[in-house]
Amino acid sequence: MDRREIAALLAYIGRLDPRTIRTDPGEARDQLAQWHELLGDVPMATPHGWDACVAARQHIRTSPYQILPADVARPWESYRRDRLSRHSDPTPSVDPDDQAAWTAALAGARRAVAAGLAQPAQARAITSGRSGIDPRLEARLREIGSCIPPTARAALAPYRPARAAREAAIAQGQPDPLGVRCGWCLAQPGEPCRRRRIGPDDGVRGTAPRATPHPGRLDLAAAQQAQQAQQAQQPAMV
Repeated sequence: MDRREIAALLAYIGRLDPRTIRTDPGEARDQLAQWHELLGDVPMATPHGWDACVAARQHIRTSPYQILPADVARPWESYRRDRLSRHSDPTPSVDPDDQAAWTAALAGARRAVAAGLAQPAQARAITSGRSGIDPRLEARLREIGSCIPPTARAALAPYRPARAAREAAIAQGQPDPLGVRCGWCLAQPGEPCRRRRIGPDDGVRGTAPRATPHPGRLDLAAAQQAQQAQQAQQPAMV
């Protein structure tokens, strides 16, 4: 902010909190010089969400203490940090062999984002949509039934016994025990059951995953499977 913008900000603050008004010309000059020294690198407003007047009004509305330059500078620094934390450096449109130009392009983009002159460039998320999947890949997945080849799945089975037991049960048409919550160890759906580790004083020292689910979880999965099968056999209500 330049001195004119600082003066406009102080006038706005004075309308909201008369305690900040300086009637003596010398005190008014000193106040203007102090605020300009401390907020000279803080913009009055940016195209993307920052407004010094809004920050000042928020402080006056929520704090009983008279506003200081730091009460405007702190929200500005938080605004900058938030924008930079959401920014992923895009590939500069310069020669990658020109290290100086490459570095300057990255730094310029970051400065523009931090200053509120440009929106953060966020990395594109991986979506679960199937509209753009390659037809050949989709046909291959239908053929093998999974994106993990059977040989790799068999090689991984000794290292994840709970998942291997679950897959074997589903393949044989048996109930999926990991599809329900365990009432004994409180394992959530998709998580293996856990056994308690008891110390010498009979206190629980920790838990460890079980290769097989608790019997009660098996019973619950069987009951759920039977209920679903019964509902599927019932004629649809018109």
